[in-house]
Amino acid sequence: MRIAILTFDGFNELDSFIALGLLNRLGTMGWKAEIASPTSYVTSMNGVTVQAQRPLEFANEADAVIFGSGIYTRAIAENSKLLDRLQLDPLRQLIGGQCSGVLLMSRLGLLADVPACTDLTTKPWVVEAGVRVIDAPFHARGPVATAGGCLASQYLAAWIMARRAGFDAAAQALHYAAPVGEKEAYVERLLQVVRPFVDAPAA
Repeated sequence: MRIAILTFDGFNELDSFIALGLLNRLGTMGWKAEIASPTSYVTSMNGVTVQAQRPLEFANEADAVIFGSGIYTRAIAENSKLLDRLQLDPLRQLIGGQCSGVLLMSRLGLLADVPACTDLTTKPWVVEAGVRVIDAPFHARGPVATAGGCLASQYLAAWIMARRAGFDAAAQALHYAAPVGEKEAYVERLLQVVRPFVDAPAA
């Protein structure tokens, strides 16, 4: 299972790194999540510079794709030359977006009439793009999911794990990262959010 976490200049660290860390907990099952960026290095909204593990085009062949958010997403959404590098296919890929990353999904025509979750700052832009925004941390329809709020990245990761590896594997991966003394309750609450949106998890 190969996962591309799309990460652009000005990215939100919580969006990219939480999903990266959680998804790679399934590394023993052959899973590998990687930072995919349009340039060799990208700098976060708080000044952290990281080296991309994959080029942006890796998203086109990955099994799942997550659009992270950032402070420059609105400008990226208007950069057709950059977005043309992405040729995604929801018929064979799971595709999720976080906060302002949902705007990029909209620009690429991935949402259609699917209701979307996003953060409060991005909401007017997404509405302007013709997408119906709902007041929820996570929503998915089929292979397309959106999440709103920085810490909602855990829901995108949990959804991908549950869809492709099953709830037991997802619970084990999340249990490792969950706070000590709260692990069972934390994992159960997290999975309750994504459970209604997982049609047929793999065994």
